[in-house]
Amino acid sequence: MEAIRIQQVVTEDGSVVIKNLPYRKGQAVEIILWRQSIKPVSQSRLTVKQLRQSGLIGLWQDRNDVQDSPVYARQLRGIGN
Repeated sequence: MEAIRIQQVVTEDGSVVIKNLPYRKGQAVEIILWRQSIKPVSQSRLTVKQLRQSGLIGLWQDRNDVQDSPVYARQLRGIGN
């Protein structure tokens, strides 16, 4: 199943217009709407010292199934090799 994420602000009560979708006339789609929180999401940042102490650096070093971690990370992100 393919998912497309579109974020819009409702400009008219009870109405949202979505254009330029990659679907053709006659194709069935399912639309699910969630109201987004208007609170800004706090983005905390780590200092270099905190990052080094967090355990994130070297996280994959002992994994046998990951031979090349930069390639693996790109694959996870869907960027390719």
